[in-house]
Parts: sequence; structure tokens; C-alpha cells
Amino acid sequence: MQDLNVVEDDKISKLLIGLVLDGIGMISFSIPLLGEFSDVIWAPIAAFLMTRMYKGRVGKVASVLTFVEEILPFTDIIPSFTLTWIYTYFFQKK
Repeated sequence: MQDLNVVEDDKISKLLIGLVLDGIGMISFSIPLLGEFSDVIWAPIAAFLMTRMYKGRVGKVASVLTFVEEILPFTDIIPSFTLTWIYTYFFQKK
């Protein structure tokens, strides 16, 4: 029973961390011009964090998509960490 609690805690902590990281990514969207410049710095950081949060193929694919989403202008509104969490815990076949 305790193992189930550990899995649930990890699941919830990944969601909360993902929401915070998506929020950080969206902050730059609210600052015209300066925000798009900050994406050059945030994109590789977000991609790296994605690979650390989600292992294997999911983490690799999600990190590439996150990098592209963060580096392209006007796409900061896409919550890539939250979408990866949803995919991992609701759609990925075990």
C-alpha cells in the first residue's frame, strides 16, 4: 500500500512542478519584445527539465517539442509540461 502512495505523490508533484514551469514559460508571453528574447534562454532550460522529469522516449520527444514550443514566437501559451503529464498518466499505454 505504501508503494501506491509513493506513486501518487510523484504523480501529484510532477503535476505541480509542471504547472509552475508552464507558468514560468508563459510569463515571457506577457512582456512584449523582451519576453521573446527571454525564450532563447528559457527554451533549452525547459527542454532539459523535461528530460529530467520524464524518462525514456516520452521525455526525449517532449523535450524536443517543448524546446520548439518555447523558441517559436507566440507559442508560449501552450502548456507543454501539463500536456506531457496528461499524456503520461492518462493516455500512455503501460
